[in-house]
Amino acid sequence: MALKLPSWLKHFGILNIMLIFVPLTVVASHLEWHPFPFFFACLGIVPLAAWMGRATEHLAERFGSGIGGLLNATFGNAAELIIAFAALRAGLHDIVKASITGSIIGNILLVLGASMLMGGLRFNTQSFNRTAASTSATLLALGAISLTVPATFHVATKMHANEDELALGISMILFVTYLLSLIFSLKTHKHLYIRQADPPDVNEPPTNAKLWTLRKCVTVLLVTTGLTAWLSEILVHHVEHAAKMLHMNPIFIGLIVIAIIGNAAEHSSAVIMAMKDKMDLALGIALGSGAQIALFVAPLLVFLSFFFGPHPMDLNFTPFEVLAVVVSVIILSYVATDGECNWMEGVQLLAVYAILGTAFYFAA
Repeated sequence: MALKLPSWLKHFGILNIMLIFVPLTVVASHLEWHPFPFFFACLGIVPLAAWMGRATEHLAERFGSGIGGLLNATFGNAAELIIAFAALRAGLHDIVKASITGSIIGNILLVLGASMLMGGLRFNTQSFNRTAASTSATLLALGAISLTVPATFHVATKMHANEDELALGISMILFVTYLLSLIFSLKTHKHLYIRQADPPDVNEPPTNAKLWTLRKCVTVLLVTTGLTAWLSEILVHHVEHAAKMLHMNPIFIGLIVIAIIGNAAEHSSAVIMAMKDKMDLALGIALGSGAQIALFVAPLLVFLSFFFGPHPMDLNFTPFEVLAVVVSVIILSYVATDGECNWMEGVQLLAVYAILGTAFYFAA
């Protein structure tokens, strides 16, 4: 008799198996098996982020596109926000800034590049809405400007005492702009952001039959958020140990490793949508997530730093981090404005990401 897997295990597959890393993280941390607590925490956060995203999708289907968009904005980057908040409380502002930079360039170069590559290998040329893509690209350009101005202010003036106030002012502007972008995408110009639906599968029951109850959605969100916060505290506590043992600088870990882990579930969704010839949705996931980081998560972390942690966080990123974001936005303007893409454009985006990642790895 064949072994029948539970439906929840069949749905997520390997991701549910990875939940074993949640208790393993606790054991490894208690026994101080460096650097395993760091790695186990990273691997344990991935399936938790997937479950968090799944619950958010069901809530979005239940409450409609308007509330659903707000929920996706709130929980889409929840795992990364929790990790960054744990680092913020520990006073590791460099790692927080690196994770912000890593998420922005990761969504632009890694996620979008992988989506264009995998989608382009199945479909010769893929098209998408130019207006929606250009709007997201412009929002990311605004995020790049918000990093460039504080860095220039730091070099051009010697008024370092005002950098916290400057960060607060810029964060308020970004936050308001983000709220207005939600009105644009969910209200006044929502026709540009209509998601492409999957073709019906005759072997699957109707969507309503699979819709989670409100209690289940809330329970899953509470449990996954709590466990993610717990693992994030362990991850941040052991990040410096892992950096020393692996001979990596903490900035590289924050910019590459933590940024990828915090958005792993979202990254895979974009690639899957591209392979289904749904580039509008793939771009919406990749660029929308990057814009959320720049205009929502980063300002929120600045606001929180005034109440938590040893001192407020400024927006004075390193020149190399600013360069990485600016370069990413520049190349994005070339691929997101013509309304078409192919696999070679994906290769080019991935090549830029690899170049930047290599440079950050060898940076002191």
